[in-house]
Amino acid sequence: MNGVLVVDKPQGPTSHDVVAAARRALGERSIGHTGTLDPLATGVLPLACGKATRLVRFLSASDKAYEAVVRFGVATDSYDVAGRVIQESPVRPTRESLERAIASLLGLRLQTPPAFSAKRVGGQRAYDLARQERPVAVVPVPVTLYSAEIVAATVEDATVRLVCSAGFYVRTFAHDLGLLVGSCACLSALRRTRAGRFTLEGAVDAAALAGAGTPEGAERIRRAIVPMSSLLPEVAAVQVDDIGLARVLHGQELGRQHVHPLGQEALPPVPAPWTRVLGPNGDLVAMATPGAGPGALHPAVVLI
Repeated sequence: MNGVLVVDKPQGPTSHDVVAAARRALGERSIGHTGTLDPLATGVLPLACGKATRLVRFLSASDKAYEAVVRFGVATDSYDVAGRVIQESPVRPTRESLERAIASLLGLRLQTPPAFSAKRVGGQRAYDLARQERPVAVVPVPVTLYSAEIVAATVEDATVRLVCSAGFYVRTFAHDLGLLVGSCACLSALRRTRAGRFTLEGAVDAAALAGAGTPEGAERIRRAIVPMSSLLPEVAAVQVDDIGLARVLHGQELGRQHVHPLGQEALPPVPAPWTRVLGPNGDLVAMATPGAGPGALHPAVVLI
């Protein structure tokens, strides 16, 4: 089974728990997720299956869309409602102050991940150190908040719809928002509605995974798998014939005579940093980087 299965993750299990359930249900050991969702979070969790696991680094680099509920007046050590309360405040923001604070967080900036995160610090996961109450020095990383819109607001909570880059922590966004409005805050609910081109439309739920052992359930899962040929459509592509396919199989460089343009009038004079290589039948057979020769491609990630 090669491709991507989009799961609508329920609240409670970890992303690893969902991967383990998918491995058992599908009888496939090679499954990995393309971006962690916390146990609190629900929504789009793409699972790369079979040969698609070699594409995780490309799939996980895409932008994400979320709907987040931020609770004001309380801060926790994990930056969400599952953590230990470390601060409380009677201050509640107005909608105008919220809009100003959110506007100040838009664009490219350095963001410090929560101490309770999967980031590695000195070779250990930050959350392991935090649970042992040991010092956690998490390094800020550049992230981008492309858009953020308040869709509902009460005295205690605000629901914000946002689009952000990979690596963006919505828990940190909630924490920072509390500070910017002169109060404190934490994340009380989170739903991922999109990861790259994967959305909730066509996603399967936990019940569908549990029923994958039946003929009807297996067929539902089969229909939900996004095939290799449909992955990473935003990346430029070329096609090879049987001779080019044999060269890909052996990791040999592809000259311009071995590839044909796909969906474009001519091959670009200089290849992009990454190019999809499709076989004669349209299957994705490799991800290629620029080769040594002029216009050549090197099949750096072979998928056959």
